[in-house]
Amino acid sequence: MSDPLKAKRMGAVKQITSHSNPIVKEIKGLVAQRKHRTQSGLFVAEGLKLATDALEAGWTVRYLALGPEARENPLAQKAAATAKARGALILEVNTAVLSAMTRKDNPQTVVGVYEQKTQAIESIDPTNSTVWVALDRVRDPGNLGTIIRTVDAVGASGVILVGDCTDPFAVETVRATMGSLFHVPIVKSDKERFKKLVATWPGTVAATHLKGSVDYRTPDYREPVLLVMGNEQQGLEQDMADACKTLIRIPQVGEADSLNLAVATGVSLYEIRRKHLDL
Repeated sequence: MSDPLKAKRMGAVKQITSHSNPIVKEIKGLVAQRKHRTQSGLFVAEGLKLATDALEAGWTVRYLALGPEARENPLAQKAAATAKARGALILEVNTAVLSAMTRKDNPQTVVGVYEQKTQAIESIDPTNSTVWVALDRVRDPGNLGTIIRTVDAVGASGVILVGDCTDPFAVETVRATMGSLFHVPIVKSDKERFKKLVATWPGTVAATHLKGSVDYRTPDYREPVLLVMGNEQQGLEQDMADACKTLIRIPQVGEADSLNLAVATGVSLYEIRRKHLDL
């Protein structure tokens, strides 16, 4: 698929008032379909906070759209000036065009398009790590975004997406990270390459499992820690569980048969990182 953004002169300002503009159509595609994000290597993040986070973290901004309110906001003007200086195309648009881009009736006044960043699993250095969270076939973008945000909050090293996972660059995921996406390394891996990492991991490898016999509060969690979490519906596949050294479980006393994946990950992470977290 052609990329209108690449065809435009970077580091410039352009006014757009038409819904049929090629860039507007391209942004709509990035919002709506994973294949467009995959083919172009781009993604959309909405809001001034995320635009500021991305710029501060050094991510490449391909395009920044400002609605009428943003163009009167000093912080948005500063973000636009920084993005433009780094070669981004700044678009001045009306609210109707913003709505068309984001497919929302009440859009944010700043919408950015950024280049995706992921790492290969071979790039992980356990000796320079605290905790990596590995997610086996995570499906829900809200769960993934919340986990990325929690990983950031506890000072963990990053997230490993194993197998067929939801898109970390989907709008719903990006929104749920509240900007943490720009600070947390994302690694993509197939199952076999991940199990090779597990086999040579020098620290604690712990996986949450309904059949786990170890209370999640009892392990020593010697760093570096690899915390492995299963799919929302099916949990961790048996061969993945077999590859892990410790199967932990979070006690429950109510009628719920399981915890939400993001909640379980957060509870586990805060226990693993407890001695490192001071007010």
